[in-house]
Amino acid sequence: QVQLVESGGGLVQAGGSLRLSCTTSGRTFSSYAMGWFRQAPGKEREFVAALNWSGGNTYYADSVKGRFTISRDNAKNTVYLQMNSLKPEDTAVYYCAAGWDFVVATTEGFARRSSYDYWGQGTQVTVSS
Repeated sequence: QVQLVESGGGLVQAGGSLRLSCTTSGRTFSSYAMGWFRQAPGKEREFVAALNWSGGNTYYADSVKGRFTISRDNAKNTVYLQMNSLKPEDTAVYYCAAGWDFVVATTEGFARRSSYDYWGQGTQVTVSS
């Protein structure tokens, strides 16, 4: 069983930055591709960013390209989401997810919720205008 715990959310003004962290339990962190999703009130959970087991391949939603950066530190069992130039429409609960690398790190797999086996509880990000 893998447990994921997100942190780093909060309230920030438009144009500001936040860095989310997701720390996982277990010894198989480097076997997993990792992703970030978000869910705004009244909307479906949507893909934000993902990366493969080594961090060498990254994937981003068009809405965050150039503003968000996903990275990982396998020695610390942690994945990060650096969010810059935040907009009010980025307001959502952000979820970290883990899935087997051979499932997630494909052309279509990284953005599909069903590709991921484990999810965190989420952290709230609120961007004020």
